[in-house]
Amino acid sequence: MTISGRRTELRGDGVLLAADLWEPAHDRKGTVLLLHGGGQTRHSWQRTGARLAEQGWRAYTIDARGHGDSEWPDDGDYSYEANARDIRAVVDDLGESPILVGASMGGMASLVAQGDDPGLARALVLVDITPKSEPEGLAKITAFMEAGLSGFDTLHDALDAVIAYNPHRTRPPRIEGLRKNLRERDGRWYWHWDPRLLSHRTNLSESAGEREARAREAARAVGVPTLLIRGSQSDVVSDEGARDLLELIPGARLVDVNGAGHMVGGDDNDVLSRGLLEFLNEVALTV
Repeated sequence: MTISGRRTELRGDGVLLAADLWEPAHDRKGTVLLLHGGGQTRHSWQRTGARLAEQGWRAYTIDARGHGDSEWPDDGDYSYEANARDIRAVVDDLGESPILVGASMGGMASLVAQGDDPGLARALVLVDITPKSEPEGLAKITAFMEAGLSGFDTLHDALDAVIAYNPHRTRPPRIEGLRKNLRERDGRWYWHWDPRLLSHRTNLSESAGEREARAREAARAVGVPTLLIRGSQSDVVSDEGARDLLELIPGARLVDVNGAGHMVGGDDNDVLSRGLLEFLNEVALTV
């Protein structure tokens, strides 16, 4: 049976967040919040949300503040702290402790939220993000996002830009998928996120040391089962960065996705979903 997501809204910290809700057909094992990376939207988690629901998990795929169909904050606050506050607001309204699954920006927000409130979630999954991140990889992401600020003449031009950013991707993106992340204005196609994201102080390269220190502090406070899913070819999370996280969070697990880069879900969503489901079934259900 094919499961479809249902559009809903969630209350963040002063903003409304757009989300798709994926409900299992039978008894529910628990709730999973799927949080995307910077410049993405909830649609990057679509296949994972459907697969989790097929396996008995209720899943919310959520547009972060300033992304997709979620509201843009008036004050332009796109710090990891603001995203963490949004997560806490969502969990407060759920009435249960979920599993937090965050990729890149969503992972940093999940780590900070969980570290600040050890009782927030049942388990934590970080997708290619650790406190110690490689500056070259982060700079590449920023350059890609900045290059798209002026928009694209056609969807095919946007597709070419994505392929150029990740030329080794085994499963190339499709126009249909990109269309969900772009909006047409005045004859040009623009990514569907607030450009102020790039200029917020905490997201600048000179704030890397501050971000790492904050993330390390949060990681030391995490006491729930934790999984790091890393792309083996990631230019953001190195072997050293992965080992560092495992030391900061005793008992944390690591799954390396062969052939995948930083965009693990897009590179090999099947392996990501399988590793996530194994973790949920083996660890999170025992909590």
